[in-house]
Amino acid sequence: MNTTSTSSNTNTTNFSDIVKKSVMENFVSDISFAKILITLAVAFVIGLFIYLLYKRVFSGVLYSKSFNVSLIGMTMITAVVIIAINSNLVLSLGMVGALSIVRFRTPIKDPTDLIFLFWAAVAGIVTGAGFYTLAAIGSIVVGLILFFFIKKATVDTPYLLVIHCENEQSEQAIKEQMGQAVKRYNLKQKTVTPGSIELTLEVRLRDAEGQFVNKLSQLPGVHNAVLISYSGDYVS
Repeated sequence: MNTTSTSSNTNTTNFSDIVKKSVMENFVSDISFAKILITLAVAFVIGLFIYLLYKRVFSGVLYSKSFNVSLIGMTMITAVVIIAINSNLVLSLGMVGALSIVRFRTPIKDPTDLIFLFWAAVAGIVTGAGFYTLAAIGSIVVGLILFFFIKKATVDTPYLLVIHCENEQSEQAIKEQMGQAVKRYNLKQKTVTPGSIELTLEVRLRDAEGQFVNKLSQLPGVHNAVLISYSGDYVS
């Protein structure tokens, strides 16, 4: 009876020791200066790659250099945090608790910006953990995919065309002119008031100049025509 109990305690103790040893071995109290420099260098190169790609594929209204620079900073800072977490078990638990209460209030209007923010954070985590090859290859693959799809999506730029005309006859003349001048168009909104019709159309131009707007303005019954570039999101 005592032998069984002693054997059970021995097995429990051995298992606890194994778990404790495996956990403690993953944390090192000393961080080599060379590892810090290498990690920061790799994080900077990846962050710079994200910075250049974001600048290249940006298709919004106003480019924010401060936001783009913050992508480099986020990659490097996240790598530093991961290095610190890997070095000390107590520090890792305390840092997780501290970071859990951090709240970022800056609104992200473009989902693409959110992708780049998450990419910078993940790249910093992977780099800080020492997986330099994974961070480099993953960033290259993600960058190529984003470049291909974002640039391909922005080749055929959409525009909004807002036209004020008098009656249905002038509206018909506008549609005939549009069929000859643009690749395609879709009616987004039509507002009819006594003596006036307002048309909002999404158009895809045959060229980048949009000289057909001047011809539309000269049609009988057309008061004015305004061509607006937009990102493709429209709320009527």
